[in-house]
Amino acid sequence: MFKKRYLTVLTAMLLLLVIVTGCSNDSKESNGKESDQVEISVWLTPQWKGVMDGSEDGADYDSFFKYAAEKFSKQYKEHDVKVNVEVIAGDQRDELLNVNLNGGTPPDVFFESVFAMGDYAHRGALVPLNDVIDDEAKKDIPESYWESVTFGEDIYFYPFSHMPGTLAYNADMFKAAGLDEYIAGENEIGTWTLKDYEKILKGLKDNLPKDKYPNAYPMGLYALNNQGDTWNLAYLRMFGNSFFDKDGHITLDDADGVKAAEWLKKVYESGYTNPGAESVSSNDANAMFQNQQLAISFTNSVLATNAKADMESGKTQKFDMRLANIPSESGDPLTFTYVTGAAVFNTNDETRMKVSKDFVQFVSSDPELVKASKNGIPVRDSVIEEFKNDNPLFAAYNDNAQYMFNFTGNVPGYSQLRQVLYPELQALFTGDKTPKQVVKDYQEKGNQIIEESKANSVIYQK
Repeated sequence: MFKKRYLTVLTAMLLLLVIVTGCSNDSKESNGKESDQVEISVWLTPQWKGVMDGSEDGADYDSFFKYAAEKFSKQYKEHDVKVNVEVIAGDQRDELLNVNLNGGTPPDVFFESVFAMGDYAHRGALVPLNDVIDDEAKKDIPESYWESVTFGEDIYFYPFSHMPGTLAYNADMFKAAGLDEYIAGENEIGTWTLKDYEKILKGLKDNLPKDKYPNAYPMGLYALNNQGDTWNLAYLRMFGNSFFDKDGHITLDDADGVKAAEWLKKVYESGYTNPGAESVSSNDANAMFQNQQLAISFTNSVLATNAKADMESGKTQKFDMRLANIPSESGDPLTFTYVTGAAVFNTNDETRMKVSKDFVQFVSSDPELVKASKNGIPVRDSVIEEFKNDNPLFAAYNDNAQYMFNFTGNVPGYSQLRQVLYPELQALFTGDKTPKQVVKDYQEKGNQIIEESKANSVIYQK
C-alpha cells in the first residue's frame, strides 16, 4: 500500500516536473525569441504628427515611433522587446537629459536635430553607430549628411531627414522693383553672385513702390539673441572664410572674416536692412517678411512650408514666395541644413544598447519607415526619387546638398559659442566695435570655449 502510494506520488511529481520544464522552455523561447523581455525608452522632440501624414486618424507626435516599435518587435529575433516612446518638449530637452544622465538613467534612444545633440557625443554620453550602418545606406545618403553626424572618426547619429536653410524672397516685390531677371523658378533654389545680390538690394531700396510697400526694407538682419544664428554664421563665410580649421579652432580673424563683417556693417548703414538689428529677433524678422515689410529674409524648409500654409488659410496676405541660396563673393552658393536622426545613449547595459542600435538601424533603413522622412526633407536619394513628383523641392534641396557647409564644425561647446556670437554682432550694428575688433573678439572668446570643452571631450581625448 505504502509502495503503491509512493509510486503514485513519485509519478505525479515527475509529471509535474515535465510540465514545469516544458513551461519553462516555452517561456525561454517564443517564436525563436529569448524569454527575457528587454525594455528600451525612445525620446523625441515634436517632429511631425502621424506615421506618414498628419491627416491620419489620431495622428500625434509619437505615432511614427509607436508604429515603428510595434513593427520592430514583431520581426526582432533576439529578444522580446518593449519600446516605450515619450515626446519631450524642445525647451525641456537639455534639462531632462542632464537630470537623467546625472542620475544614471538616460533614455536609450533620442531622435532629434544633430546640432542640438552634438555636445552629448563629446561628453561621452552617446555610443558610435558605425557597426549598424552599411554600404547601402552610405550610397543612398549623400556624404554631406554623413559629415554632419560624424564626430572624430565615428558616426553618432543615423541621418533620417533634414531641414535645409536658405533665403526666402518676395518675387512680387522683385517684380515691382524691376528685378525680374533675378527671380528663379517656383520649384528652384535661386543662386546669385554677391554682385548680383548687391544690385538686388540697391534696386529694392531705390525702386520699390512706397505706396504699395510702405515701411519695407530689402533685407532682414537680427542679433537680439542666439536664435537664427546659423544665417549670421553663413554671412560671415561670404568672402571665403573657412571659419574652422582642421583642429576645430575658429579662424574668423583673417582678411576674409573682416571683409564679411565690414559687408554686414555696410549694408546695415546703407539702409538695405531693417533698422535696430541689435534689438530684432529672428522671430521678428520672420514676421516682418510674412507681413511684406522685408523683401528678403531667412527661412528653412519648415518655416517656408508654414508660411505658405498661413497664406493659404488667410492668416497672412498671399504673395509669391521663392527660395535662394546665400550668396558669396566667389559665386559658389552657401547653404546648410539641420540633420535629424536617432542617437543611442550609453546606459552601460550592453543588451539594451545592442537592442537600441538595432532599433535605430531598423527605423532608419526599413523601406516602409524611411518614407516618413517626406514629412521633412528626405536624406535618402531613393525616397526623394519616389516622392519628387509630389514635392518638386525635394529634388532642388537634394541638388543643393553639394553646397552645404557644416555650420557647427562638430566642435565641442557649440551651444556656448552661440551665446558669444550675438553680443559681438550687436556691437557691430551699434558701432561699439569695429568689424575688425568684432571678429577678433569673437574668435578669441570662441576658441577659449572650444579649448575648455576639448578638455572634457571624449572625441578629442582619444
